[in-house]
Amino acid sequence: MEFDTIAAISTPMGEGAIAIVRLSGDEAVEIADKLFVPKGKKRLKDLGSHTIHYGHIQEPKTGEIVEEVMVSLMRGPKTFTREDVVEINCHGGLVSVNRILQLVLKHGARLAEPGEFTKRAFLNGRIDLSQAEAVMDLIRAKTDKAMNVALKQMEGRLSKLIQHLRQDILETLAHVEVNIDYPEYDDVEEMTHRVLLDKATSVKREIERLLQTAGQGKILREGISTVIIGRPNVGKSSLLNSLVHENKAIVTDIPGTTRDVIEEYVNIRGIPLRLVDTAGIRETEDIVERIGVERSRQVLKEADLILLVLNYSEELSDEDLNLFKAIEGMDAIIIVNKTDLPQKIDLNKVKQIAYKQPVITTSLLKEEGVEQLEEAIASLFFEGGLEAGDITYVSNSRHIALLNQALQAIEDAIESVENGIPIDMVQIDMTRAWELLGEIIGDAVHESLIDQLFSQFCLGK
Repeated sequence: MEFDTIAAISTPMGEGAIAIVRLSGDEAVEIADKLFVPKGKKRLKDLGSHTIHYGHIQEPKTGEIVEEVMVSLMRGPKTFTREDVVEINCHGGLVSVNRILQLVLKHGARLAEPGEFTKRAFLNGRIDLSQAEAVMDLIRAKTDKAMNVALKQMEGRLSKLIQHLRQDILETLAHVEVNIDYPEYDDVEEMTHRVLLDKATSVKREIERLLQTAGQGKILREGISTVIIGRPNVGKSSLLNSLVHENKAIVTDIPGTTRDVIEEYVNIRGIPLRLVDTAGIRETEDIVERIGVERSRQVLKEADLILLVLNYSEELSDEDLNLFKAIEGMDAIIIVNKTDLPQKIDLNKVKQIAYKQPVITTSLLKEEGVEQLEEAIASLFFEGGLEAGDITYVSNSRHIALLNQALQAIEDAIESVENGIPIDMVQIDMTRAWELLGEIIGDAVHESLIDQLFSQFCLGK
């Protein structure tokens, strides 16, 4: 498969130590050779692969030196895209890196689309679709554990499992065809049904095992949407600051200080929390605060976890009780804050109302109780921690949906066998499961879906 030569800036824009302009394609070396003047006498085309060289980028027509650079030369197929790749490492500044990119584009390269380097790696057969998606998961990982899940998927752990399942289904279908076309025994139909049932049951068990990790895997990938709620001035913003370990929210004794939704990612024992501090939910005449309150109510409906903050030094109010009603049946942790002040709240009543929801007491002013809160969060979603490192987590929503559809097709095949449905009808369900599993790794996927997936990548990746 042949493509034109693409180029893009592969490092974040802004000031930094270095910036990289990446080229990939059959003419990558030729284009770079027009611009690069090495310290030695050899041109890039005469140099060995996987080497790096010092020199300058020069405007060919005028001879003007544009930048002092290091150029990495990597010839295909032993590259990320399986094409010739050149990376121009220059000083990290907006002007210098853009000047080099413009020169590269002027002399024959095309500006890469978002994710096009990874897309070429997929189309050229270096990685499958699930591995390509893991590249973006790795970039977006918020914790070390989320990064490890992405790394394992990039290495092909999920791909190998899916390929193994597809091969099992394919061999079973081939075995059935042989039994049908070349029957050697009178009871061939019974034998064929038994083979189908055994293999379908085995595949079902493996898919179910993968789906058991989906909840935790999706949390590691996307984070737990966590909303902090409570009456004004109970310590919601102090809680946000304690978990983030910096002053993100304004903390005052004036009710209604937080007038909008504040979001921040935090790492709780390897679990990413998308933490949202909301405006205090209360009736107010202040139009700005009222808008904040409405946003808080909307965010509450979409949350995975609620942190309800109460005041240790005040009795339960009607507003507190209304908040308890609002989160009834949801995953929530009750935080009774300000234990450094005299107790007025009835903790027994709080625990009774909370029922199965954990109750944690804290003094955020003295930084007490935060560790117990983190433990409660980890226990709620991961029973205190993550599984062993050798487990394969399914974290991608697309993969989860396809696995569920494949599971349904396998269950339909099992039901058909048990009801004595003709074998050719059972084969349809098994083939459908094989195709759905193939969509996960990109063996059977529409071009429009591929374009959509890679368009979500950052430019230069």
